[in-house]
Amino acid sequence: MPDVFDVLKKDHDEVKAMLAQLEEGPRASAGATAEQLAFRKRAVDKVIIEESKHEAAEQMYFWPAVKGLGPDGQRIAEVGLEQEAEADPVLADLDKLQPDDEGFEARLAVFAAAARAHITYEEANAWPLLRASISADEAQALGDRITRAKKLAPTRPHPHVPSQPGAVKSAGPVAGVADRMRDAVTGRGKPTS
Repeated sequence: MPDVFDVLKKDHDEVKAMLAQLEEGPRASAGATAEQLAFRKRAVDKVIIEESKHEAAEQMYFWPAVKGLGPDGQRIAEVGLEQEAEADPVLADLDKLQPDDEGFEARLAVFAAAARAHITYEEANAWPLLRASISADEAQALGDRITRAKKLAPTRPHPHVPSQPGAVKSAGPVAGVADRMRDAVTGRGKPTS
């Protein structure tokens, strides 16, 4: 069973790879075809889905564990949570936009830069502190809780839900069910043939 660091590293690597693919992909301003723009929208939807689930699971379990490590943990967690809260409205905007809409590429660029900065911050500050403070069994148990939480987490950003663990734990699964129902009806997040 992967530990918390393996689970989060996998998520971070996937998001960075998706962002790199989007940055290299054809844009409307460069004459992308309708098929290319539809692929671009699906790719952005995938980033939003994965990032929304990841952030909700972190807010439920990872950041509270970091906060519990004393003043340094509290300070590091607050910065990390603030970064995530700043990204939510950007993701919400992207969720509403199409790749040929004005502002789409600018919002995507803002999110990509913020996501990379957040990943770097988290891995350089929160991970070493947590790694030095928990046992291998605790790291594995935390990784398991995060993995389970992602299965029920929202697939869309909900910028109005506070990032406190209690709020995310109670509102997150309800929003997750609603998001998944909405995704099923619209086909969002489903691969196309």
